Amino acid sequence: MSGEASAPRPPEARPHDARPHEDRREALRLLTAALDRGRALSEAAADREAAGLAPATRARAMTLAAETLRRLGQADAAIKRFARRAPPSPAREALALAATEVFALGAPGHAAADGAVEAVKGARGGGRAAGFVNAVARRLVEEGRAAWEAQDAGRINAPGWLWGRLGSAYGRAGAQRIVEAHLRPAPLDLSVKEDAAGWAARLGGEVLPTGSVRLGGAEGFRGRVTALEGFEDGAWWVQDAAAALPARLLDARPGERVLDLCAAPGGKTMQLAAAGAEVVALDLAEARLARLEENLSRTGLRAELACADALAWEPRETFDAVLLDAPCSATGTARRHPDVLRRREAPDVKGLSALQDALLDRAWDWTAPGGRLVFATCSLLPEEGERRIDSFLSDRADAELMPVGAAALGVPESWVASGVLRTRPDHWGERGGVDGFFAAALRKAV
Repeated sequence: MSGEASAPRPPEARPHDARPHEDRREALRLLTAALDRGRALSEAAADREAAGLAPATRARAMTLAAETLRRLGQADAAIKRFARRAPPSPAREALALAATEVFALGAPGHAAADGAVEAVKGARGGGRAAGFVNAVARRLVEEGRAAWEAQDAGRINAPGWLWGRLGSAYGRAGAQRIVEAHLRPAPLDLSVKEDAAGWAARLGGEVLPTGSVRLGGAEGFRGRVTALEGFEDGAWWVQDAAAALPARLLDARPGERVLDLCAAPGGKTMQLAAAGAEVVALDLAEARLARLEENLSRTGLRAELACADALAWEPRETFDAVLLDAPCSATGTARRHPDVLRRREAPDVKGLSALQDALLDRAWDWTAPGGRLVFATCSLLPEEGERRIDSFLSDRADAELMPVGAAALGVPESWVASGVLRTRPDHWGERGGVDGFFAAALRKAV
């Protein structure tokens, strides 16, 4: 199709001493966790079941699972040509894994088919499906390329609920560009404490106009983040370039008292702390706050951590500035986290919007007179962005929109409309894209 993304690079070759198909077995476990139980790939990958795997095997499994989720629509269409009935789990996931390996990642057909059979044999409840998977997988990898390539890849791989909402928000052409961007490999973006140009040179990357350091560019990044120079020393942290913009928009100053709401895993907290602010980082999840604490320790930055429900928490005093990165559908992160689009049910956008309104009200109460608040979501849906701010401003006479300055953030003027920031996965496509984000800045009357 026109605009089809180039195929990602295949996973690194398996070492000779690796257990045969171990990465495929783990990839199938990740897929069933995401599709059957609605779990995030990152959470499933951290389970004890994966603890004994070599880092390279875990990395290959994650690549296989993530790419299969991106291409699940194409895989299902190809499987349908060779299976007389819709395969149940885990047979469906094993066949989708084989199709993706061959047609998207360039693996040999016989190896992918063998791997699918061995993977399903080792899956819970999958032993009885091995014969079925064996028969279908061999025909699929040998004869299925035409069915795979006959599809509009962007459209067929987008869940129907997302396609409809994107079309309403951005028109058919805009929706098409976004869903095609979801199929491209994501680069690795870093927020650097200091000397971005120096770290870009050391790591072979580039400094984006926004100040982030990007590795991998349009080809995506492959490798172990923890093995990169500067990781152990805490010189930088991983943070998508778009995700770094809300904290930059808040423009925290040395000595200011700043609240980071829904803070974990901590990229924005570290940005605020690096700017010299006195940061309180609040999050509901204790495990996520523990990860934030680890990140602060590694980078040598400081913040006060609070584990609480923001709707019930009461601070000792108000804040000069508040950053609210609110819970949302996370549709803007699908390039990196394709599992967010493959949950068993469409997100409850109405319920999430109500939560965002409630959090905005709370955050505003904690903003000092004359203070600033930035509201952000990693969503592509106007219901979780523009409409929330419009509603808030209509209800709050003491709230004033502070128009976003594109030049000050280092973004194109086209990313700013009606004074608010809107990034999309197809933005900066020649550089590798960015996550979808919304951000607006407000000032409270004195």
